[in-house]
Amino acid sequence: MGGVRILVVQPSKLDPPGELGEWLLAAGAELDVVLPAEQELPAGFDDHQGVVVLGGEMGVYDDAEHPWLAGLRALLSKAVGERVPVLAVCLGAQLLAVATGGQVRPARKGPEAGTLLVAKRDAAAEDPLLGPVPLTPDVLQFHTDEISSLPPSAQLLASSPKCDNQAFRVGDCAYGLQFHIETTPDIVLEWARLSPEVAETVRPGQLEVEHLREFHADLAETWQPVAERFVRLVATPPEERTTSRFLPLA
Repeated sequence: MGGVRILVVQPSKLDPPGELGEWLLAAGAELDVVLPAEQELPAGFDDHQGVVVLGGEMGVYDDAEHPWLAGLRALLSKAVGERVPVLAVCLGAQLLAVATGGQVRPARKGPEAGTLLVAKRDAAAEDPLLGPVPLTPDVLQFHTDEISSLPPSAQLLASSPKCDNQAFRVGDCAYGLQFHIETTPDIVLEWARLSPEVAETVRPGQLEVEHLREFHADLAETWQPVAERFVRLVATPPEERTTSRFLPLA
C-alpha cells in the first residue's frame, strides 16, 4: 500500500517496534521510527498519515526526568483532534488516555505481567479494528501502572480481571492498548531480567523460552491482521471512515 507513512514513536530502547513493525511493513506501510529522548518529535502530520506509540519503563507523568513526554502528549492530542489514526501500546496507551482527558495511577491490584488474556467488551463487536479479534485474545502484559479512568469520549473495547481499561478507542481512529503485541521472546526475557520484581509475579513457566515462542506464534495469528487493518485505516481518507468497507469484519 504505497504512500502510507507511519510515525513510530519509541519511548525506550527496551521496547522497539519488534513484530508490530514487521507486520506494518508487510502490510505496505513505510515507517519513520523516532526515539524522543534523542530525536525531535515532528510538530504535526505533514509527512505522516498515522502514528504508533510504543511502551517504555518511564511513567506517564515523569516529565521531570523525561521532558519529551509533554510534547508526545501534545502530539497525541493533536492526532485525535485532526483524526490521524493512532495505535498506542502500553505506555503509549496511557499517554493517549491522559492526553485526551483520562487518568493513570499505580495499578491497585499490583503489576500485571505474563502471557495472559483480555476479554472484549460488547462494544468491540462492531469496531472496525478489533471486531474480528477473538473474544479472549492472547496478549503480553508487563506494566505496573493502569489507566484509572478513560477520557470522557472514549469507548472501552476490552478489559481484564486486574485492569478494567485494557483497550479503548478515542474518536473514530485513535486506539489504546494497555498490553503489548509487538514483543518477541528476547524482548520479554530482557524485561524480566531488568525488572525482577515484576517478573516474579508472572505465573510459573510463562517465562520459559519454549512457552514464549509458542505464545508469540499465537499472538501473531491474532494481532498481525489488526496491524494490517490499521494500515488500511491509515490509508483511508477521514471522510470515508464512517463506512467499514475498508476494514472487512470477515
